[in-house]
Amino acid sequence: KTLVVGGSYVALECAGFLTAFRYDTSVLIRSVPLRGFDQQMASKIVEYMEEFGGTTFIRKATPERVERLDNGLLDVTFQVNGVEKHDTFDTVLWAIGRDPATAKLNLASIGIEVDANGKILTDDEDRTSMPNVYAIGDCVKDKWELTPVAVMAGKLLAERIAGVSTRRMDYDLVPTTVFTPIEYGSIGLSEEKACARYGEHNVEIYHMQASPYEQVIVHEREEFPAYMKLIVLPVENDRVV
Repeated sequence: KTLVVGGSYVALECAGFLTAFRYDTSVLIRSVPLRGFDQQMASKIVEYMEEFGGTTFIRKATPERVERLDNGLLDVTFQVNGVEKHDTFDTVLWAIGRDPATAKLNLASIGIEVDANGKILTDDEDRTSMPNVYAIGDCVKDKWELTPVAVMAGKLLAERIAGVSTRRMDYDLVPTTVFTPIEYGSIGLSEEKACARYGEHNVEIYHMQASPYEQVIVHEREEFPAYMKLIVLPVENDRVV
């Protein structure tokens, strides 16, 4: 019996394959699943994992402590909407993300701004608040925490510094896949980000359901067809965002 703490793609992927191995698996989520991804799509993933996979989701929950019992099991105490609850597990897997290790760099001494969690603030050219200092990768605020993104951002930054290119990293158009039991691939803005940037009334959304051949033969997915979503801007000739 396993408890996965966290709502990230790592948490849901791990919970997915543990459930597939027939382990009794629960996911404890403090806020929303797949933060930063389209929340309608995230809810469909959770729905599938619950209804077809059998994974248990404990929502609006905050872990407080873990104690090992005499029988070797782990007693987990957590709060759900202000109510203290307990459950016992064989294993607790922490998939809660990580904080940037910037605290000891003393960045403030040279004027580099960071947020409350230590994430470095940068502009569209990866420049920090100190004009001749740049930052890329997972230590940067509001950027994808993906290795290929950091590699490409670093390559483009080196080319700009060397004066051989003016190309900037486009952090909006990053294709990525979440390998949950029902896979999710995306590129561009989520519905939430598109509405926040362009205004809800300036965004149009197209939906489609289909059953690919590879999915038809998997009987458990017959009632859960593939789902596609396209977000466009009608005022810009239906530009896909």
